[in-house]
Amino acid sequence: MSGGPARFAVVGTPGDRRVTMFGDAVVRHGLPTPIVIPWCDVLAAGEALIPPGALVRIDSPGEDARADALLRGPGDPSRVAGGARWYRTFTAGLARVRDLTEATPSAHLLGDPGEIAVMFDKRLTHRRLQAAGVPVPDALPGPISSYGELREAMARRRWARVFVKPAHGSSASGVIAFQAHGARVKAVTSADLGPGPSLHNSLRIRTYETEDDVAAIVGALAPDGLHVERWFPKASIAGRAFDLRVVCVAGTPTHAVVRASRSPMTNLHLGGVRGDLDAVAGRLGDAGWDHAMDVCARAAACFPRSLAVGVDLLVATGFRSVAVAEVNAFGDLLPGLPGLPGTPGAGLDTYATQVAAVLGGRFAASSVPEPRQEPGERGEEETACVT
Repeated sequence: MSGGPARFAVVGTPGDRRVTMFGDAVVRHGLPTPIVIPWCDVLAAGEALIPPGALVRIDSPGEDARADALLRGPGDPSRVAGGARWYRTFTAGLARVRDLTEATPSAHLLGDPGEIAVMFDKRLTHRRLQAAGVPVPDALPGPISSYGELREAMARRRWARVFVKPAHGSSASGVIAFQAHGARVKAVTSADLGPGPSLHNSLRIRTYETEDDVAAIVGALAPDGLHVERWFPKASIAGRAFDLRVVCVAGTPTHAVVRASRSPMTNLHLGGVRGDLDAVAGRLGDAGWDHAMDVCARAAACFPRSLAVGVDLLVATGFRSVAVAEVNAFGDLLPGLPGLPGTPGAGLDTYATQVAAVLGGRFAASSVPEPRQEPGERGEEETACVT
């Protein structure tokens, strides 16, 4: 980097683990601690100053009750609803970060607001990956506004099992693993259909087996938008179904963790456990592992202006095929996970790998021209991928 030592800034939540761990990685390179620009200041259109010459990392709003209220409106942060408003406010905040950076001399973004906006809409992400030839689960093409419409769409395609996902959710918030055989239904979800009109997130997986309950849950989620995928039968290891979270830095898969669970939800905060990566790689074999990592790299290539993305990779029963379930803009929070041998992340955590990629020139901030389009516009799904 010319003009003296690099200076980093992070748009995030002060004290958030992501911000702290990235800051520690920067300091280990002998650089000043990054300046933190609070999301609350950005969202409230308050004073949010970016230092001249800064390399600006956009991070998650985090578990900040004030930021959540600014994004979704006042209410219990554990509530599931409000995703559409959250998305509108968040993408407006991303646009402000972009404008502030462009107005600051020699400042550059390490993540593209338009790409982040696409990753926070599961429908747009699915279309972008599919258009690039990246394997993804089959999905319903049109909007689903009720439980009745969901059942009708499943019947037309003869799908008995689906995953119903809020279009803008994260951390499995509101996700339903749903199966129906005539009048017999089963919905597995972290959403708590407790007393009162609202759904709330829970750290305990719940099962609902009446149509009235499932209809109430789907009905509560539908106004914010739904993405419905055909159930992809996952492979198992040590008696648990699993998927992989693969972090790609500067387009290269550098870190991978097995997320295994006895429930359809493999998220670690919902009772999932880190599984044996060597065992999974052994079952895939060298050719299968190389193919899996190539698929992750192709998914990351659809977001070339993003320093790091987290790819959720599904491995099919029998280890015969793989598919990408989601691509996460902030999917690099994997404490204590060393990088994959033979990759630029070997011996480094996800944050140190990112800092090294920037300082070593493997990722150039703002290296790809950004189309002048507001984040989250519907035309985003037509943007071509770099493969």
